[in-house]
Amino acid sequence: MGKPVVLGIESSCDETGAGIVRDGELLAHVVASSMDEHARYGGVVPEIAARAHLHAFNPVVRQALDQAGLRLNQLDAVAVTTGPGLSGALQVGLAGAKTLAYSAGVPLYGVHHLAGHVAADTLEHGPLPEPCVVLIVSGGHTSLLLVRDLVREPILHLGDTLDDAAGECFDKVARILGLPYPGGPAIDRAARDGDPAVAFPRPLTRSGDDPYAFSFSGLKTAAARWVERHRVRGEELSVADGAAALQEAVADVLTRKALAACRAYDVRTLVVVGGVAANSRVRGLAEERCAAAGIELRVPPMTLCTDNGAMIAAVGDLLVRADAEPAPLNVSVDPSAPLDYASLTPLPSAPARAA
Repeated sequence: MGKPVVLGIESSCDETGAGIVRDGELLAHVVASSMDEHARYGGVVPEIAARAHLHAFNPVVRQALDQAGLRLNQLDAVAVTTGPGLSGALQVGLAGAKTLAYSAGVPLYGVHHLAGHVAADTLEHGPLPEPCVVLIVSGGHTSLLLVRDLVREPILHLGDTLDDAAGECFDKVARILGLPYPGGPAIDRAARDGDPAVAFPRPLTRSGDDPYAFSFSGLKTAAARWVERHRVRGEELSVADGAAALQEAVADVLTRKALAACRAYDVRTLVVVGGVAANSRVRGLAEERCAAAGIELRVPPMTLCTDNGAMIAAVGDLLVRADAEPAPLNVSVDPSAPLDYASLTPLPSAPARAA
């Protein structure tokens, strides 16, 4: 038997993604986004997202197969995001993936969305070092993880966000500054011409605070008050300065905690993934601090940072090669699935090692 070919489906939010991976090699990567349809509302509308997935699913899968030069009957497995995410959006992807797996007569694997972000890096840089510290930063999630074998061992959470995630903070402050949705790219663009000297706080970085937990709600509030003070006084507001200062504060907190985790756990590789990993200052500051600390930094290409099917196919590929059990026929979605394992049906493994 040749190397297995895995199709991955992602539909947890506003991107319909299909990717095809064979033995760690990316063969196809196609994404259709409904972001423009949500922009007028300043955020993702679940019903609109689910409807967009219905329209995009078949064309995206067909394009991925064409891009890889494959037919449906040449697939060996289908992997699909089962959570976390928007319930209706996840259900569209799962229903479509079940149909494809049944039609092709191949097994179906349920994959955790955030594990997909972690696996995205393997498509660019190869297998993850064991262990590594992973910083996940996206619109709804900010987490620091200790990862050993991604598909065989439990994922150890060192710290998670207590309130707003980094991407959520960008979205909310962008709206306050009068910038368009999505806020992350808009903040990044505006910050290019700004001075980051505005004294925004660095949440949870004082002595005695949880060293690996995140909180960006207070930073969002500080930015809102800064804007309000300028408007009340009738002073001209520098959107570029506000954006630059916000971006600097977020990047500082993220990289400071990630490097502290690497030192504490004697890990020599930091992997930064998720949509906010595309932010220029987050990437730049991570590069500076990792170089100074002698730590290898791995960040996927920007096209693999945002939600996509390739990252789900990457997890599916690892599961197939590890002889994992496929998902049961009655598999369903879990919109609030905790990140304990990469797959819906974890592989039997040795007892979890002490941190």
